[in-house]
Amino acid sequence: MEQDRSARPSSLPGWLAYLETLHPKPIAMGLERVATVAARLDIRLACPVVTVAGTNGKGSTCAMLEAIYRHAGYRTGLYTSPHLLRFNERVRIGGEPVGDEALVAAFDVVETARQRAPGVSLTYFEFTTLAGLVMFRQAIPDVLILEVGLGGRLDAVNVVDADVAVVTTVDVDHVEYLGPTREDIAREKAGIMRAGRIAVCGEPDPPESLLAHARSTGATLWRIGGEYRYEAQALQWRYQGPGGARYGLPQPALRGDYQIANAATALAVIDALRERLPVSAGAVRDGLVHVELAGRFQVLPGRPTIILDVAHNPHAARALAGVLGSMGYFPRSLAVFGMLADKDIDGVIAAMRARIDLWYVATLPGPRGATAGELARRLRGAGVADTAVRSFDSIAQAFVAARAEAQEADRIAAFGSFLTVAAVLDAARTRG
Repeated sequence: MEQDRSARPSSLPGWLAYLETLHPKPIAMGLERVATVAARLDIRLACPVVTVAGTNGKGSTCAMLEAIYRHAGYRTGLYTSPHLLRFNERVRIGGEPVGDEALVAAFDVVETARQRAPGVSLTYFEFTTLAGLVMFRQAIPDVLILEVGLGGRLDAVNVVDADVAVVTTVDVDHVEYLGPTREDIAREKAGIMRAGRIAVCGEPDPPESLLAHARSTGATLWRIGGEYRYEAQALQWRYQGPGGARYGLPQPALRGDYQIANAATALAVIDALRERLPVSAGAVRDGLVHVELAGRFQVLPGRPTIILDVAHNPHAARALAGVLGSMGYFPRSLAVFGMLADKDIDGVIAAMRARIDLWYVATLPGPRGATAGELARRLRGAGVADTAVRSFDSIAQAFVAARAEAQEADRIAAFGSFLTVAAVLDAARTRG
């Protein structure tokens, strides 16, 4: 029986709170539930769809694709997760987050379809993914870019058949859902590939399970270092791919040498869709120069230097440590550090320990948040002196303390989780 519409939430905060109650688990892998409701919604997308999976580099690759296609004059749709400050960040149309009213209307459409599928409960992510697809169907973009939330094969975005499937990198993370090895994880991520369509892989030597899945599926696999490649030069770089060569490319506006590999993967996607969505050399250059992505080695204006990075696994932490090492001299580096308890805390500490002089650790909210005491214990176990660790009840408190102690020539690096970066961003804006 369909719920009385007057009993439904009328505001975005009300809907988001309601969605938390629909399923007993925050994460429940599987496509059956979301596919059942999607069928009732009859979502048909006429535009090319790019689905992006990967342990790290997903957000950067999506942002570059959006920026390049927008500078080429195309109307883009982009779905990402999680958000930093506002839920609206997850659904972007034409480069702009959608408004509360559009989200509320889409949630209402999804809820009506869900209630017409007896016994079907959706997780928060499944429900919001369907709402995003409803909005994209209405907006009629020229290209739609979907970022996988977790894994790939059983992720809600995989209810849509990708014209181009992307796996940026494969490393060990989310082992409780994806398996304990790179082979297991690559197999899950490869599940977004489709027969007869192009799959792009940003790993030069991916696990055999990914290669085997591409073969068995009948997808055409393009690998970095193989079917497409790049060469970094002093102030620019060049790309060579199935669509030809692009020379004199500017460094992406996103910091870090590793971003060139992400940019090359984005250009491989553009090659894959070049007949349907041609892109000029000028649009590529403009997109790379103007791309923005909050929380990925984001440097806030002013002194001391404040760096925000959502690095929450060893692979991402090693990349962050490398960029920190290339920044030049700072008398001291202070860390504002918070992580979820189910992440590889020891691996992140090991990657960052040599770059940090003082650690300001804080408890993250929610049942998954590691406590400041646990982080301090892990730091001691890694050989960090007690005198170099300060503990706080919240990230905001840790950031205020770090900023008060830092000298103008020092730097503060906030990392470990999206929650950590979001809290620091909010605290920094409040403080001004």
